[in-house]
Amino acid sequence: MISYSLSMTKQIETIVVGPFAVNCYLYYDNQTKTGLIIDPGAEAERIIERVNQLEIKPAAILLTHGHGDHIAGVEEIKNKFNLPLYVGDGEQSLLANPSENVSAFLGTPIIAPEPDHLLKHDDLLTFGKIELKVIATPGHSKGGVCYLEENLRMLICGDTLFAGSIGRTDLPGGSMSTLLESIHNQILTLPDEVICYPGHGPSTTVGAERNNNPFLIGGSFA
Repeated sequence: MISYSLSMTKQIETIVVGPFAVNCYLYYDNQTKTGLIIDPGAEAERIIERVNQLEIKPAAILLTHGHGDHIAGVEEIKNKFNLPLYVGDGEQSLLANPSENVSAFLGTPIIAPEPDHLLKHDDLLTFGKIELKVIATPGHSKGGVCYLEENLRMLICGDTLFAGSIGRTDLPGGSMSTLLESIHNQILTLPDEVICYPGHGPSTTVGAERNNNPFLIGGSFA
């Protein structure tokens, strides 16, 4: 587990879960303890235990997308805390269909609960003192989204963008051209200092990826 202080009160903690080393994020306000659980991909009991240790009052589960490695812990955590589930509009079939979310091919079919809220580009989510802007970034999946905290210059980007790489596009709903367009138009337009928290691997910054990511040349398409 890795924890970062984003401000005097805002905190984000990474819990790496499951065989695919998915980054589940706990994003919370230290004063009110209101928090969010983002991409609980597996090991629900471990995530629940950490939420309780930190005395977080979870307000919702947020998903960046609906692939099986990002949703296996959703049902147990949702039921434990009676939480609403948020996901980008277009991901419904991934949550409901193990063949589409690829979990069936791995021998562990996963079906997530129906989402309570379907998100669209520019939606603003407010949970107590936490505010996140929804950025639609299709390409890795049809309805993939990122979550931007503009004041703190923090982006939770799922499998859209990684440190030195980008999300794969050979799964159902994937498109390389769409993904590159999403990154170019929605992420590389952000300030260089915005910290990106991806679905796998270490955090990075918009500037580092603009200048060094082999899939992105000077902020343009590869």
